Amino acid sequence: MAPSNIDVWRIALAQIDPTVGDLAGNVERIREAARRARQAGAAIVAFPELAITGYPPEDLLLKVSFIEAAREALIELLDVTPEIVIVVGVPWVEDGVLYNGAAVLAGGEVVAVVPKHHLPTYGVFDEDRYFARGDFTYRFLWGSLRFGVTICEDVWYPVGPASSLAATGIDLIININGSPYHRGKWMQRQTMLQTRASDAGCYLAYVNMVGGQDELVFDGNSLVLGPDGDVLARAASFEEDLLVVDIAVDAVLSSWLHDPRRRWLATGHDTVTLAVHDREIELPLPEQPLPPIPEEFRRPRVPLQGPAEIYTALVTGVRDYVRKTGFRTAVIGLSGGIDSSLTACIAADALGPENVTGLSMPSRYTSKASMEDAEQLASALGIRFHVVPIEPMHQAFRQVLAPLGNQPEEPDIADENLQARIRGTILMTFSNRFGPMVLTTGNKSEMACGYATLYGDMAGGFAVLKDVPKLLVYELARYRNSISPVIPERVFIKPPSAELRPNQQDVDTLPPFEILDPLLERYVERDASIEDLIREGFAPEIVHRVIRMVDRAEYKRRQAPPGVKLTPRAFGRDRRLPIANHYHG
Repeated sequence: MAPSNIDVWRIALAQIDPTVGDLAGNVERIREAARRARQAGAAIVAFPELAITGYPPEDLLLKVSFIEAAREALIELLDVTPEIVIVVGVPWVEDGVLYNGAAVLAGGEVVAVVPKHHLPTYGVFDEDRYFARGDFTYRFLWGSLRFGVTICEDVWYPVGPASSLAATGIDLIININGSPYHRGKWMQRQTMLQTRASDAGCYLAYVNMVGGQDELVFDGNSLVLGPDGDVLARAASFEEDLLVVDIAVDAVLSSWLHDPRRRWLATGHDTVTLAVHDREIELPLPEQPLPPIPEEFRRPRVPLQGPAEIYTALVTGVRDYVRKTGFRTAVIGLSGGIDSSLTACIAADALGPENVTGLSMPSRYTSKASMEDAEQLASALGIRFHVVPIEPMHQAFRQVLAPLGNQPEEPDIADENLQARIRGTILMTFSNRFGPMVLTTGNKSEMACGYATLYGDMAGGFAVLKDVPKLLVYELARYRNSISPVIPERVFIKPPSAELRPNQQDVDTLPPFEILDPLLERYVERDASIEDLIREGFAPEIVHRVIRMVDRAEYKRRQAPPGVKLTPRAFGRDRRLPIANHYHG
C-alpha cells in the first residue's frame, strides 16, 4: 500500500470487565465498546489480554472444547466494525501449539494473531503451565502508521518484542493486559511504561482490564504515553472506560532525529531477539482532518491513591466475586468490632445495602457496647439486622460434650472455638436457607497468626479482609467514615477483642498490632529471617513467638475462603508453603 500524508491517528483503549468463561457475554461487551470507538472516530480499538475468555482462565485452557469455543467467539467479532482495526486477546492454537494471543482484526478478517513471548510463572501467574512462548512478532503497516502489539509481561522486559519492533521502525506499540492489582501498583507500572516508551521512542498504548476474578482485582488505569514517556491520557481506576486519544506520527520521527540515544537503543543488534514479520492493513485510510474527540471522552481521569484506592479495590473484588459466582446478596456476622464493621461497609457499597444482612450473635461474654455498636452500624448503613443469641446453643453443646470429660468451669480454647463454630453454623444455615453468600471478617494479621477458628469465624464464601493488616483496617474504616459517618466512634477506641471469655483482649494472645503488622509484613511479604528481624530491632521473644504462630497456622490458611489480593504477597495464590514443614526461620 502506498504511503500517505496522514499523520494523526485516533486510537481507543477499551477497559472492560470480562467474566471468565462467559464467552457470549464477553463478546457482547467487546462489540458494544467497538461500536462506541467507531462512533468516536477511532481507527484502532484495543481490548485487554484474553478478553474473549476472561483472565485468568486457568485449567479451562486444558479443555479442547474451551479453546474451540474461544476461536468461534473471535470469529463472531469479524463483522462488528470491519472498517477499523480491533486488537483483542484470545487463546490461539497454531500448528497444534497453544499461545496466549492478541488477534488483530480488520476488514472482516483475522490479519494475524500475535503470540505472547514472556510467560510469567511467579506469584499469581502460571502461564508456562498452558502456553508456548512466541518466538516472532508482527509489525502492522497502515498508510503512514507502523504499529506493533505486545501482551502484558512482554512490555516489562527491556529486551523482547518491544525492542525488536523498535529496531524495525515503529510509531505505536499497543500493549494489552490482564495486570492484577496490588496496593500502589499503578505507580510502579507507569514508571516502567514511561521508560519503555522513551527507550523505543514511540507512542505506547497500555490497555488493562478492570473488575474482580476470584482473589484478583484488575484496576484498569490504562495509559497512552508519548515518545518522550509523557503521559498523554489515562483511563479511570476500577471502572469500565473507553479512552480515546489522537497521536501524531511525525512526533515519532522528530524524537528519533533529536535523540541519537533512541536510534542506538532501537537499532542495536542486542535488542533484536525476535523475528518481525510485516503485515499490511488493507483498509481505507481515515479521513482528514479528524473531527474533535467527542466531549464524553475528554473528561480528565485521576488515578485513585491511598485509602480510596484500597477501599475501591475491596468493593470491586466483593461486587464481582458475589455477582460472577451467581449470588446477589450477602450475610455478615456483626460483632460490633472494627473488622466486621468495615466488612459490612464494603459489602453495602459493593452490593447495595438492601442486599446485605447483618447477624448479631451475642454470647454471655458479649458486651452491651458491642451489641449497641453493631445495631447502630446496621441502622446507619441501612442493611437488614437480626439478633440471634447463642447462649442456649452454647449450653446445649456443653451438656452434650460433658460426658466426654474435661469440661472446665472456666472457658478454655476449645470452649472459645465452640462459640465461634456455633456462629459459623448459624451463618451457613442462614445462607443455605435464604441464599446469601457468607462474607467472613477476619483480617490478615489474624489469619497470619492463626488467630481464627476453623469452621467458625473462618466459615464462609469470601474473606473480604484476608489481605488487609489490622492497622490498615482502622485506616480504611476512618476513610469510609469520611464519606459518611456510619461506624460508631466507640468502635475505633475500644480495645480489639474476640469476646469469647471474660475481659478478653487480642493483646492477650498477640503482640500489639503496631509491632505485629510491621513484623508480619517483613516475614510474610519479604521472607525476612529470624536474624533479619532481630537485627531490625524486633524483640527476640516476640519474633520467635510470631514466626511459630505463622508457620503453625498454614493448615488453617489452606482451608480459608478466597479473598481480595491487596499486597504483593497475599496468602493463597502468592505465598505457598508446605503444611508439613519443620523449617522455621
